Amino acid sequence: MSTVSELRITLDGSERVVPAGSTAGQALDADGRTVVAARVNGELRDLAGELQDGDSVAPVEIGSADGRAIMRHSAAHVMAQAVQELFPEAKLGIGPPVENGFYYDFDVAEPFTPEDLKRIEKKMREIVKQGQRFARRPVSDDDARAELSGEPYKLELIGLKGGGAEDAAEGAAVEVGAGELTIYDNLDAKSGELRWKDLCRGPHLPTTRVVPAFKLMRSGGAYWRGSEKNPQLQRIYGTAWESREKQDEYLKFLAEAEKRDHRRLGAELDLFSFPPELGSGLPVFHPKGGIIRKEMEDYMRRRQQEAGYEFVNTPHITKSSLFEISGHLPYYGDDMFPPFEVDEVEYRVKPMNCPMHNLIFRSRGRSYRELPLRMCEFGSVYRYEKSGVVHGLTRVRGMTQDDAHIYTTKEEMGDEIKSLLSFVLSVLRDFGLSEFYLELSTKDDSDKFIGDDADWAEATEALRQAAEESGLDLVDDPGGAAFYGPKISVQAKDAIGRTWQLSTIQLDFNQPKRFGLEYQASDGTRRQPAMIHRALFGSIERFLGVLVEHYAGAMPPWLAPVQAVGIPIGDAHVPHLEKVAAALRERGIRVEVDTSSERMQKKIRNAQKQKIPYMLLAGDDDVAKDAVSFRYRNGEQKNGVPIGAAADEIAAAVDARVQV
Repeated sequence: MSTVSELRITLDGSERVVPAGSTAGQALDADGRTVVAARVNGELRDLAGELQDGDSVAPVEIGSADGRAIMRHSAAHVMAQAVQELFPEAKLGIGPPVENGFYYDFDVAEPFTPEDLKRIEKKMREIVKQGQRFARRPVSDDDARAELSGEPYKLELIGLKGGGAEDAAEGAAVEVGAGELTIYDNLDAKSGELRWKDLCRGPHLPTTRVVPAFKLMRSGGAYWRGSEKNPQLQRIYGTAWESREKQDEYLKFLAEAEKRDHRRLGAELDLFSFPPELGSGLPVFHPKGGIIRKEMEDYMRRRQQEAGYEFVNTPHITKSSLFEISGHLPYYGDDMFPPFEVDEVEYRVKPMNCPMHNLIFRSRGRSYRELPLRMCEFGSVYRYEKSGVVHGLTRVRGMTQDDAHIYTTKEEMGDEIKSLLSFVLSVLRDFGLSEFYLELSTKDDSDKFIGDDADWAEATEALRQAAEESGLDLVDDPGGAAFYGPKISVQAKDAIGRTWQLSTIQLDFNQPKRFGLEYQASDGTRRQPAMIHRALFGSIERFLGVLVEHYAGAMPPWLAPVQAVGIPIGDAHVPHLEKVAAALRERGIRVEVDTSSERMQKKIRNAQKQKIPYMLLAGDDDVAKDAVSFRYRNGEQKNGVPIGAAADEIAAAVDARVQV
């Protein structure tokens, strides 16, 4: 029997007896540097939190996912304290941890400059060195309002308490929740005097000294609570890690990612641009970018034709009422462009192709013998992405989807999904992606979804079975489904380990109901088909952007806008290379001859900058042998290759879709 002076707790699965009044840190014998927090009865807590009889306690190490989030949240507090010490007039917004770092929003008179960031980072290092203690303090709503009366954004968050703070503002959940409010005080390590405070749910590191490595990255504008109707605050982003070595690895990774940025490479390689005259998120593709798009589309047309798809085409605009029928207006309306009126009828540009494909299915009677009916389209769609999230080709407002909708019987839908998933993965592998996992997005208890729970359960189980049989890792994503049905998304890793969401497969029983879709079954009855939505690339724009970054602009020969370039040693060798180019063009190879006045070495450097797979050099010896000398991207060279053999080598690489 435990006495009043003892507590019985469970520590890492074993029962322990500890003195009453013990903190989580004492029970764990935590040093506050390796173990920085505790999970008590499944909830994250400060090490300084007192335990109760019967508590289950587990350590949280700084290098774990939870530990990193806590450390980064504490780093955000340190940054906010530094900002207010240097800029006393700054008002606090929200400062959550995010993937690989943290940010904090501030209302200040002028945007932060690079010099400001240096000063803030220096002040942060002083605060870290002081080892100020993070101390949690519960407060009533009224006391919180009184203490934070000079912080208007914090007062607004207090008003959101219990009313869906997470939905009201990104990151707000780290400040207020459904329970009691808490303030975290930063206390002087020696005197215990208050140095700074913030509204926060925690938990936090024991002291500021436990933030091992951090760096401020950049600043920019961000609308309060994500709405353009609200004031624009200044957001400072930073990164923080459990060791300098880990931070150095991350910074090296960022430098590599910067080299691969598709926006920069798109301009350097003359692939695409974003003319301001068109508006945000509306790219145009230049001839070289157009070649890559055409190769992607031609490949997909061939693969879909082989897989039994039928090509359809639909208009860019439609009456708004179509999206009332489909459910998009009430559930997706915020992501659609505003309506416009023609002949006193309201129209919209389409954000999705599926409602129009449903009309094609419904245009005549259908028999079970036609199913599965696989419709596909390179359909242009338009979505109102907020200006703050538009990003190059990977987040645009106008895009082309390689969209398909498959209508099948419920009896056949499981096999169709499995076959479709196999088809999707084979296509992605042909584009040079090889590491995947799957994410299953389902509905939650919110009001963001339509339809019967039984239909959702049946659709979710069919997708889960197909995903599990694929042999790939499966991650659940509760609440991430489309409003009409659950989905599998294929997550692919690129060459430097980043994960991109690419293909999606969605199973939908709701739109067939809403559109009254039917087919005649073998017994003569009328039945509703199951509908599978499939976007393999996601969008051509996004997929092309991902490929440019994956290959760092050095596309495999089959996708390269220029597959080979002839480089003469002197002007006398140009006619020979023109003959070579003619022979290659007969084999369907995209080839140019550099006849500029530049010296040969400059021509080679130009070809390398343009990331052309094959450089074909020719001098007197090559002309005499009716040959060329290969120079590859990696600098290797192969001399005296007969013209026919040169064409064979390039054509073989193109046909095999391999990288060189």
